Amino acid sequence: MDTSAQEDGSPVRPRVGHIQFLNCVPLYWGLARTGSLLDLELTKDTPEKLSAQLVEGALDIGPVTLMEYLRHADELVALSDIAVGCDGPVMSCVIVSQVPLERLDGERVALGSTSRTSVRLAELLLTERYGVRPDYYRCPPDLAVMMNEAQAAVLIGDAALRASLHDAPRLGLRVHDLGQMWKDWTGLPFVFAVWAVRRDYLAAHPQAVRDVHRAFLASRDLSLEEVDKVAEQAARWESFDEEVLRRYFTTLDFSLGPRQLTGIAEFSGRVGFPPSVRVELLTP
Repeated sequence: MDTSAQEDGSPVRPRVGHIQFLNCVPLYWGLARTGSLLDLELTKDTPEKLSAQLVEGALDIGPVTLMEYLRHADELVALSDIAVGCDGPVMSCVIVSQVPLERLDGERVALGSTSRTSVRLAELLLTERYGVRPDYYRCPPDLAVMMNEAQAAVLIGDAALRASLHDAPRLGLRVHDLGQMWKDWTGLPFVFAVWAVRRDYLAAHPQAVRDVHRAFLASRDLSLEEVDKVAEQAARWESFDEEVLRRYFTTLDFSLGPRQLTGIAEFSGRVGFPPSVRVELLTP
């Protein structure tokens, strides 16, 4: 990876965020294979914390939840054709419920994450599609504890996978996939997170940004081409078998093109952002 130089002549090593969830394995797995990994200063954390670090300037490039991107669109530029989303089921953003969703009005609903995008999507769907206004509260993503205190729970990431594939069937609970619910409601794909660069960093190091952008696209493409190998390796250290992981990695949508932008615009308008707030794309 060729990077631009700093004022003292030393190469730029971009500070890049890495989500610790399984949904981002295909975006990072290929970086080691292509030799790009050592050119990045990676920071691993949750989506919420990485989003905050990018907005605050502690990261140069990284994943940012859709809600946070929309809130800070004047400070960020999105990398084209790379995101975490779905066009139908997502598997790892779910509502687990003891009762039908239309019976949740006034009932307690536990939020097992601070991910503003997934939580806002769940709230939007329950209010606008099912006509209910639950009593939301936050708690750790432990499904058994949640179901002792609430009628339903919103879970994301690996905790959602465990709940929907392992715990909910054992406990006889209903699982509602947020991605599929959005698709059934609007007919559109949904984007949970985009990869973005700070505008000030892009202005100072445009070539470094394009190098990182191309490296991620190459990593994503290689990972999907060799998805059986990715799933096999990931299954060694995760509580999911190879077939589940392969299905998960190929269910997710890692692209960001016209249909995804239409879905973003639909969500943005429904949650109250003005039409002037939009996703600006940087091409590789």
